[in-house]
Formats: sequence, C-alpha cells, structure tokens
Amino acid sequence: MRVSRAQAEANREAVINAASRLFREHGFDGIGLKDLMKGAGLTQGGFYKQFESKDDLAAQASKRAMEHATRRWSAVAAASPDPLEALIELYLSPGHREEKSDGCPLVALGADAARQSEEVRAPFQDGVQAHLQILEELMPEAESPKTYGKAMAMLSLMVGAVTISRILNDEEMSQRFLEAAANEVRRIAASARNA
Repeated sequence: MRVSRAQAEANREAVINAASRLFREHGFDGIGLKDLMKGAGLTQGGFYKQFESKDDLAAQASKRAMEHATRRWSAVAAASPDPLEALIELYLSPGHREEKSDGCPLVALGADAARQSEEVRAPFQDGVQAHLQILEELMPEAESPKTYGKAMAMLSLMVGAVTISRILNDEEMSQRFLEAAANEVRRIAASARNA
C-alpha cells in the first residue's frame, strides 16, 4: 500500500518524536531500530525510506529534544516574575530528576553523545548555546563578557547536579546535590548583579 506524502511526513515526525524520548530513556546504543519504529507505532520496514541511517535519526531526534528543552526553559522563564528562580526550581527538582524520557537531553545523553558522530553531536552544541543564551539574558549586565562565563558555570552545575542525582540510590544525598547546585547557581547569579 502506497503512503501519501502527508502521511509519510507524519510518520517521519512520529519516529523523530518517539526516538527523542526513547534515546533519552535508553541511550543511543540501548535501543534498536525495530523498537524505535515500534515506539512510533510503525514497522521497521519504512525506516530507510525516511532516514539515511540510525545516526541520521539520532541527529534529528537530538535536535528535536534540544529544541524542546530550550522552548521549555523559555516558556518557564517567560511565565514567572523571577525567571531565573523558576528555571532553577524546574531544572534542579526531584520531578526533573525522574523525567528520564522527557527531561534534559544533556543529562540523559551527554556522555553518550560525546561518543557519537559529529552529525549527532552538532544539535547538542546548538542546544548548549541556546541554553547559555537564556541564562545570560536572565542575568544583569547581559552584555558583559563575564556573564557568558557565569552562564557556562551555571549550566555546568545544573547539568552535573541532575546527572549525579540520577545516579545515586540514596534519595537524601541525591536531593542534597540538587539543593547545593541550586544554591550555587543563585550565588553566581547574585555575583553578576553585584559586579
């Protein structure tokens, strides 16, 4: 049965969306094409009509995940009278720690992405830059060269804390990592105000 162009595009989008979640949950090498396609409600047979390779899908799924994360940050910041605090509370929370398939792709796939092709790593670099831009815009003196470095430190703390908190079996220690990072991110932001 021949699939219409519109249906083929809808199928492609479904595969990218499913892969975005499934890669974050299982890692790039932790799930095969059959299960990726099944996650989108399709059979494996149509994969190569839609994508050049698994790397091609991984790159597109990573781009989708990073764009979603950036939009989420922007929406949370825009909806709050204290945008930076809202981001801290969203990102460095037990809820986000538990969001394996829909949470931050930097946390879920960062170490895994470092071992992938340039094609797969490129969306992560773009996403990191977008996250840094948001953090930088939320700090006073946004034009200061020091602000970019502070945004880099803040993002590193946030991603690292969630990563470590996901690894730990000890719930109390996991929570302490999130809280310590939140306090340090607030301190860095306050130092930008006082600079």
